[in-house]
Amino acid sequence: MLTKTRRVAAIDLGTNSFHMVIVEESEGKGIVEIDRVKDMICIGRGSISTKMLDGEAMEAGITALKHFLVLAAQQGVTPDSIIAFATSAIREAKNKSVFLQKVREETGLKIKVISGLEEAQFIYYGVRHAVKLASQPELVFDIGGGSVEFIIANHQNIYLLESRKIGVARMLERFITTDPISNRELRLLEQFFAAELFSSAEKTRELDIKRAIASSGTAQNIARMIRSMNGRNGEVTLNQSSFTRKEFQKFYKSVIKFDASERKKLTGLDEKRVDLIVPGLVLFDVVFSLFKLKEVVISDYALREGMVLHYLKHHRPGDKERRMQLNIRRQSVIELGYRCGWNRKHSEQIAMLCLQLFDQLQPLHGLDIHDRELLEYAALLHNVGTFISISSHHKHSQYIILNGGLRGFAPVEIGIIANVARYHRKSPPSEKHDAYSQLKPKQRRVVDVLSGILRIANGLDRGHRQNVVSVKADIIDGTIILGLHAIHNPDIEVWAAERMKTWLETVLGKSIRFEALIAHER
Repeated sequence: MLTKTRRVAAIDLGTNSFHMVIVEESEGKGIVEIDRVKDMICIGRGSISTKMLDGEAMEAGITALKHFLVLAAQQGVTPDSIIAFATSAIREAKNKSVFLQKVREETGLKIKVISGLEEAQFIYYGVRHAVKLASQPELVFDIGGGSVEFIIANHQNIYLLESRKIGVARMLERFITTDPISNRELRLLEQFFAAELFSSAEKTRELDIKRAIASSGTAQNIARMIRSMNGRNGEVTLNQSSFTRKEFQKFYKSVIKFDASERKKLTGLDEKRVDLIVPGLVLFDVVFSLFKLKEVVISDYALREGMVLHYLKHHRPGDKERRMQLNIRRQSVIELGYRCGWNRKHSEQIAMLCLQLFDQLQPLHGLDIHDRELLEYAALLHNVGTFISISSHHKHSQYIILNGGLRGFAPVEIGIIANVARYHRKSPPSEKHDAYSQLKPKQRRVVDVLSGILRIANGLDRGHRQNVVSVKADIIDGTIILGLHAIHNPDIEVWAAERMKTWLETVLGKSIRFEALIAHER
């Protein structure tokens, strides 16, 4: 039976950049990103004070939109499935109607101008789909060119929505005339930010919020630069990566007095943000201090992804979207599996056996429920490398997991999942392998245990026939006896598991023996 799919494109016309994301939604697979593109038009150039969009910038914007529409058509998006929203710079421009009409005439695209509060709500929808929000309220903020949106929310509810006219392009135009920034202009900017954010910060302190989630190019650039400073350029995933107040302060003090030529040399900074990053850094410094935050987490989903999710929700009403939002980690794993043409039945069988083994061997390995969750996801994705080739598919699985854009996971969690999948066959974990050696000792211990369990579970479905219904573990006189409840004689499964048991025996310090318990013959 063919799965019904639909592709949607969302275009965000921001003050600094125009962005488009294309996604595909289908039953079972959920929402899968197909493509994305960005063009730093700087439509708000000079308009902050004049309230007039520059003619040259408008022409550049229309050209970019034409390119976006060609790309969307090539990706199978129909014109009625393209949505476009404009934010701060266009929202405030006196001649916005001229630009919007010109866009309509030359491209056929109808752009909706949204309010600051609508923008904040869309940002929340997007962030909630990329970062695992806690049950207690957290701060979410998105730094745009014209405005900055602040949201206080948890995974289900919104407690505060605010949009402040303190975007980086606006602040650069209004406050900064020197390079490097002078002490006087730095103090004026800090004071202005503090005054604008006083009420939001007060609410955050009342709720004792210590973690913020930041989206936008400014936040991502800062995260990349801090990562480079700390020598972590090898990390692939930026989404749900984080930096502490201490890490930010060290970086901030070292670069805030750089001039443009020095800033251009910073690894992780986009060339077109060389000047815009200065007010962005000052804003981050004030937010950390005024809001009393300990950590900032990065979300690579924001406004445009929120636009898509909102659109899909209202075009396909029901509880599906809500369930998907509440378990973004599992949904993201399933999406990646589908993108790689996985064998879902086999993967779910392996995951079931892994969880049974984990639970029954818990007194021996001592790992917790968080590790259990990572084992399940590693089991579900252990075979995705066959999408590239059967040969060395365990290594391909590791690569795909590391680079597959999993949402809701911290980079270290993705690293553990990828390593566990890597060692489901062939050689066991070794410090000679770079990705494993980069883990901390405690994390390596988790990989050791989980990969040992996965190796046995993989053997217990060697024929991909889901023959072993359940596993019962007993520990007798230093030996782990695994009773296999099977539909048919599990001779092939026992043969394969016997070949894979050595690593878990080494990790747990116990010998392992299998006993076949045939449930019934079909």
